[in-house]
Amino acid sequence: MRKSYRVKKEAEFQKAFKQGESVANRSFVIYRLDVPDQKHFRVGISVGKKIGHTAVMRNRIKRYIRQSLLELKPDLKQDVDFLVIARKPSNRLDFFETKRNLIHVLKLAGLLAKDFETASK
Repeated sequence: MRKSYRVKKEAEFQKAFKQGESVANRSFVIYRLDVPDQKHFRVGISVGKKIGHTAVMRNRIKRYIRQSLLELKPDLKQDVDFLVIARKPSNRLDFFETKRNLIHVLKLAGLLAKDFETASK
């Protein structure tokens, strides 16, 4: 994802935590903050050391999340900032399971079309 699609600053993360709404499933937590008049969505990804003790494992999870979001980009709501926080079970998922879990939690957060078909992607 290009830099313009990322939430990177600590203050932006804190704003989403404090003012945003959250939803979760077993593998991920999504914090959502609506930003009117924004051209496209922005995403922040957080994978803590409790998830994977090695940087290799944490970076793999982040790559899976970024690639899943890249593939889902046309179907995502645009005027929003959201944070994806990985939970412990996410370290055992392969790419396709990661994408399936992300689709589930994005639907719960209202960021993905309700009629989005998992099998079609």
